[in-house]
This record gives sequence, C-alpha cells and structure tokens, in this order.
Amino acid sequence: MLKNFTKAAVGAALITFSVGEVVQAATFEVLASGLDGPRGLSFGPDGALYVTEAGRGGTGACIPSPSLPDANLCYGATSAVTRIENGITERVVTGLPSLALPDGSDASGAHDIAFDSTGRAYVVVGLAGNPNDRDNLLGIADFGQLISIDDLNGGAAWTQVADLAAYEGLNNPDGGDIISNPYALLIQGDTAFVVDASANALLGVGIDGSELAVQSVFDTRPVTNPFGGPDIPMQSVPTSIAMGPDGAYYVGELTGFPFPEDAARVLRIEGEQPVVYADEFTNIIDLAFDPEGSLYVLEYAANSILSGDPTGELSRVAPDGTRTTIASEGLISPTGLALGPDGGIYISNNGFLAGQGQIIRIDPNDEPTSVPEPTSILGLLTLGAFGTVLQLFHFQKLSKWIGKKV
Repeated sequence: MLKNFTKAAVGAALITFSVGEVVQAATFEVLASGLDGPRGLSFGPDGALYVTEAGRGGTGACIPSPSLPDANLCYGATSAVTRIENGITERVVTGLPSLALPDGSDASGAHDIAFDSTGRAYVVVGLAGNPNDRDNLLGIADFGQLISIDDLNGGAAWTQVADLAAYEGLNNPDGGDIISNPYALLIQGDTAFVVDASANALLGVGIDGSELAVQSVFDTRPVTNPFGGPDIPMQSVPTSIAMGPDGAYYVGELTGFPFPEDAARVLRIEGEQPVVYADEFTNIIDLAFDPEGSLYVLEYAANSILSGDPTGELSRVAPDGTRTTIASEGLISPTGLALGPDGGIYISNNGFLAGQGQIIRIDPNDEPTSVPEPTSILGLLTLGAFGTVLQLFHFQKLSKWIGKKV
C-alpha cells in the first residue's frame, strides 16, 4: 500500500512566501562542452569540480525500456566521472556502466557524486529498470548501486557499497511497480542518503554498506487528467536532496505524468514524513542551499516536460520566503546544480542528449533583481533538451529516465 503523508507541519507554523519574478536573464560562461549526459556536480576536497556523465549506452546487452513500447536500452561502458580544474576538462573515471537508446539519449549511468570527510568519492549508478532485468538480462551488477571510487586519477576502479536496486526488488517501499533508478546522493558523516527516483523513496546506508534502510517514501497525488475523465494518480519522482541549515533534509520532486505546471514541490524531511516546504515549481531536478540559508531550485523544464519546451529555470528562495528567478534563458534541459566555494553557480546543461552536454557557470554578481508578483508558495517557518526529441511520447521517456510508472 502506498503510504499517505500529510502536508501539515508538526511543531512548525505554515506561512505564505511571497514570490518574485525577474525581467532579465543572468549571464553565464561555458566551462565544458561535448559531455555525454552530464548529471550531478560536486566540488572535491582538491577544489576541483566533478561531474558525473550518464554516458551514451552501447551495443551490449539490452533491457526493455520501461516507457517506450518495443524499445530497448542497451549497455555500454560509456559512463564517466569528469574533473574540471584550471580550465581543463578530463575524464578521471571511465568505463562506468551506461544504458541508453540507440541514439545515446535516455541514458542511465553515473548520476551523482559526493565526497566523505576523508575525501573519498562515492557515486550512485542508475538503472531505470526492474532489478530482475539487471540480473537476468544485463548481467551487469554495477547498475543500481552506490559505489566508492578507488582512484580519481584515471582508470576504471571502484567498489560496490550498497545494492539499492536489490533493496527496491525486495522491499518496494512505495508499493507500486518494482523499478529502481538511484539518482541523487548526499553524504553526511558516515551515512549516504540516496534518492531513488523510480522507487519514490529516500534511502540511507552507511558508507561501509551497513544498515541500508528506507528513510522516507513519497506518495502519489491525484491530479487532473489532461485527456479528460476522472483524476489520475501522479508519482512524486524525487530527484534531488540537500541538507538545510536547520539540519533537516530537503527533497525536490520532478513529478510524473502529466507533469502539470507548478505542481512540483520541495519537501522537508525530519523524521519519516515529508512536509511541504515550498511549492509551485515545475519538474525540479536539483537543489542546493547557500551559506545564508537561501534555497536554490533548478527546474528541468519550467513550462512542463509535456509542453515540449526544453527551457529550464533556476530560482532562489530566501529564508524569508522571497522567490527570485536567477536564470532561465540559455538553460536547456539542465540536470545538475552546485554552488561553488567561489560563490559561482554551476549547472549541468543540455543533460539529456549524448555529446551535447555542458557545464556552465553563472556569475552571482550578475544576478537580476526580483520584482514581487501576487503569487505565493507555502513553506515552513524554520529558516530566518529536449533537442529534437519532441514527440508526444517524450513525456513518458523523460519520466522513466529519472522516475517511473506514469
């Protein structure tokens, strides 16, 4: 049975946040280009920026696409971890597993990277499929895993830490279809927190692989059927996690079909039950907090995946609730976000197609000024690409790429 969570805050007051819109776009510079499905970003202990590339699949064994009838996702060792430092872009971990359609799109591979207190790197590897297909058809056990990287100076050496896909197969926390796609990673102390977008769950596991367990489950919601008829259930499809200055975890959701505008939320998790911190976003793909406590929210498709418009958006929600759009123009199917130690904003751009991905930097000094609008979002008073792929079925593909079961 799907777990039913309340939106009400326990022990915290709900307030209404004012919203600001902007009239100009921020400027940005391209730091790297030609990447294969860039996803998560993280600054390492050496000060370099690391990005996971989901890859372009290959000509190896295939599994059925969970979203496209008669289509297959095929294996290739084309996923990677790439380092950007002093103007040099270098793939420092290669040979990671990747699944993709024949054109290299719709890839699942290395999705996110994070570092522990000793400087060791960890990566979550996606799957976007049934764990049984991984085991019986692919025979590539690294899919759906949390892995630790043995060497960040070149080569293809890593160690499996936790089988996240197997956990979905055995436990199926949301009670729906058994599909796993680990997508976002956060390490706090000796614990790794992983958002499994397909499982609609937040998992926690020791960085030594111990005590793998579900931390929270994200329920479906009834929404209007765009084709008429009764309401239909919409998946949460969580895609991102960040720790707030209050010590709570914050998760952003892409949402599943029909991807309605302004339906994605940022959920605050302290204990098992998530509560709404901010809403009226569309297709959230990543989150980050700055030192002042402002939350940055990256939207994959600001006008909805179903619109066919690949334009994303980056917004900032201040501690007092004021919302400002930082950038939109030039963001095309963005897939990852990091705030740099230099104050810069770093984004994985054009992240859906192979060979076309970018890493861009937005200069915070060029941020536009917000203009209040009479809209609102809810929050807790706890803080002071599509390229040419524009067919109608694309909404299903994108949901399965990062989520599941529309």
